[in-house]
Amino acid sequence: MTLALPEGLPPGRCLPCGPVQVWASDEFPDDIEELWLRLLGEQDTTGLVPLLWPGTPKGPSPLQRVDATSLEDVLAAGFAEYRRSRLPLWTGPTPAALPEGVEPWPHDPGPPFDRWPGLAQPMPVTSADPTPQEASARTLARLIDEGWFGLDGCRLLLVPAARSSDAVALLGLDMDAPLPLVCALLRSWEERYGARAMGVIGRELHVSVARPPVEASQTELLALEHVLSTADNIVDDPPTPFPEYAARLAGRTHWWFWWD
Repeated sequence: MTLALPEGLPPGRCLPCGPVQVWASDEFPDDIEELWLRLLGEQDTTGLVPLLWPGTPKGPSPLQRVDATSLEDVLAAGFAEYRRSRLPLWTGPTPAALPEGVEPWPHDPGPPFDRWPGLAQPMPVTSADPTPQEASARTLARLIDEGWFGLDGCRLLLVPAARSSDAVALLGLDMDAPLPLVCALLRSWEERYGARAMGVIGRELHVSVARPPVEASQTELLALEHVLSTADNIVDDPPTPFPEYAARLAGRTHWWFWWD
């Protein structure tokens, strides 16, 4: 398969990735902000999803595995197991003896649910909201401005896919992540919140969000979805009590995840 590439790309080359070819820039493009927004705007025409990636793609997960993932069923089973294993810690842990001067981790009461409560509600689209493309461009600008670790080591990839969640599935993740579940979550977040996978920076999967929830009743549900993605940085690293993590999600337009 030969990719019909848009004009004005920096130096790069096509790479095989399972059943598809992807295009990868040789280096992190100097004009990435302008290029990123243009490529997002052309995505419906070119069929190519731009992503940031730190190296050679690992290899694809068949999209059929994502299609076959019953998100609510998987999350309900995941919550039952998560609650079973964590309930003793939530309900009254006995502090372990600590060396002098070492502060104990803050107590985590856990999610305020005794059974799977269902997915968080979608946020309606309003004229005041940025588009998913605008939200992605704003997040990229913020990452550049903050000098996010690993960003300058990324390459720009163009992946033939219908949407960013499918592009992540086609590339695979060089992490111990449940890829079909993660990509099913990304699909659902795209539909509910105008979320968009931006790619992998260092060893973190980054997601921009156009319409994040703001009400506590919804951020608690969303935080539970984040927890059940099994990402290691959610709640556990660094140790963050669930209510605190959920409160931080209110209005947050940039999410990131990593797995050991």
